[in-house]
Amino acid sequence: MNTKTASFTENLIEFREVAYHINDIPARAIVSDISLRIPQGETLVLLGRSGSGKTTLLKLINGVLLPSKGEVLIQDRTTADWDPIRLRRGIGYVIQEAGLFPHFTVAENVALVPTLEKWDALRTSERVKELLALVGLDARARFTSRYPRELSGGQRQRVGVARALAADPPILLMDEPFSALDPVTRAELQREFSALARRLGKTIVFVTHDLREALLLASHIVLLEAGRIVASATPQEFLRLDHPEVRAFTSSLAISPGASA
Repeated sequence: MNTKTASFTENLIEFREVAYHINDIPARAIVSDISLRIPQGETLVLLGRSGSGKTTLLKLINGVLLPSKGEVLIQDRTTADWDPIRLRRGIGYVIQEAGLFPHFTVAENVALVPTLEKWDALRTSERVKELLALVGLDARARFTSRYPRELSGGQRQRVGVARALAADPPILLMDEPFSALDPVTRAELQREFSALARRLGKTIVFVTHDLREALLLASHIVLLEAGRIVASATPQEFLRLDHPEVRAFTSSLAISPGASA
């Protein structure tokens, strides 16, 4: 068992009546009245339209933003009580287009946090090879020495996932990581990530506006509307909920790819 993960409490992440206001002005609330518990090993998908507050919740988890009201707890400690550097190095983060450093090679990108944590060179090198293999990029194919510009979009996203996992964090945040990819590559990465999530047992918070993606990846779905939680359910239960915003999303499933506009 991974001792780092095992040291965390059952609810790895908890929001207690959280609100975030721009410039601390209540009338400019981005999220409001958020109470949410995310247990260890869950893949929670934050679903919602653009501007519903999904990315704000991710930034509240890793301390980039602090709540205007309420508390966000990681391992029973509020994010305000954590050293921000220690908090963020213990949380993997994957964004659109991977967010790789263009002047770093693939190996240097993946090794970023282990290097900052002062891992020795052999341990770091072995970890890079292990993770590239895990995400389907064989180190023997010279991926380690390539630069992000030399990779396809799907390959860059795989490197982004590898980098986020490099220091074996118990929490992984993913902000619409596959949305910029072509449909075929996106479907491939969704299937691969679903299998990887089950294998690793990480606590994952995944942002998307795509219900199909949420149903495929989530163990639990939270739907946001205008900065508030309007639905919270397993994928199977979600489809049966009677709420206008749920119906708006489920209606999208009835549109076939070949349907005319």
